[in-house]
Amino acid sequence: MKKSILIGSAALVILLAGCQSESNSSNHNNEVNTKEKAPSVQSLKIEDYYPIKENTRYIYDGKGNEYASFNVYVDYTSENKLQERIDNGGTVMARVVELKDGKLTSTYSRAEAYYRENLLETKTGDEETLLMEPLKKGTTWRLEDSSVRTITNTSVDVSTPSGNYKAIEVTTEGSNGRNIDYYAKGVGLVKTSFFSEGMEVSSSLSKIEENAPLVQTITFYYPNIDDDKLYFKSRELSFLTNSITKKVLEDAYKENVPNTVEPVFSENTKINSLYLNKDNNLYIDLNQAFLTEMSAGAAYEGMILQSIVNTFGQYYGVAKVYLTIDNEPYSSGHIAMEKGGFFEVNVDGAIEIK
Repeated sequence: MKKSILIGSAALVILLAGCQSESNSSNHNNEVNTKEKAPSVQSLKIEDYYPIKENTRYIYDGKGNEYASFNVYVDYTSENKLQERIDNGGTVMARVVELKDGKLTSTYSRAEAYYRENLLETKTGDEETLLMEPLKKGTTWRLEDSSVRTITNTSVDVSTPSGNYKAIEVTTEGSNGRNIDYYAKGVGLVKTSFFSEGMEVSSSLSKIEENAPLVQTITFYYPNIDDDKLYFKSRELSFLTNSITKKVLEDAYKENVPNTVEPVFSENTKINSLYLNKDNNLYIDLNQAFLTEMSAGAAYEGMILQSIVNTFGQYYGVAKVYLTIDNEPYSSGHIAMEKGGFFEVNVDGAIEIK
């Protein structure tokens, strides 16, 4: 069973293995309570303590829970947003973080996000303020679940496997326990700890990998016209921050086709769009060249379509795939789909190419 990540503060605290959770902490935009004035820290800015870096992986060592170790990769960025891929070995969560108006806010999160999809503009109304200016001791705000989050120190010594840091300390007090996050200038989150009823779960930064790609193993399906069977081969693909997923997959489907099978995409085939909607339905829209450059009878065409459905359906973890041509229902001389019609993933009898 896949294990979920519970995000309750600036990064993550894994509370219970196997617990399926969604982020439910939203900022109420309460007035900031600053208990002391310290002009020396007025120049501190959130962007210094949570920098947006591309092609970077942050690796954390954990204690106190099987899933306290995790890594974070930056999948997408914009001027003031980043989308993180948080992988604890049991599940993957996508989270969008925005730096705006003196706040660091988690604006969206999605569990079981094993695929790559740009979610930077996706919002559900469930937001959580992770850090708030002024970055000074005493700055306090309340979360939707009535937890209280406070900057409790601006220069605390933190030791981690990756080094020693002077960090901002942010403490969250809630009904389930206490969480402390530490942010270091120029780095970001360096440590997070959760305390509850004598239990402590902590995660500390152990390594930062720069100029690193995200590598995913993806299974591609192909038809064999000689024996009327589908074959598949798994390949490792590399994605950089802001790589366009549909383009990487499209190119990979055309390249290095095993010589024992037939190609699925012709030279001029393009993926116009590829996405999951809010109901987790997968849509793939191809251009007209896919049809015009296909030379296949009804049975062979069906095998080509099944190969596409299996490849993209499995990557996105769905059973149904809606396939269209230039935003119109799929229709060829042999196969015609009604509007809203879908194809189903079916890998029965497929043979692996060694």
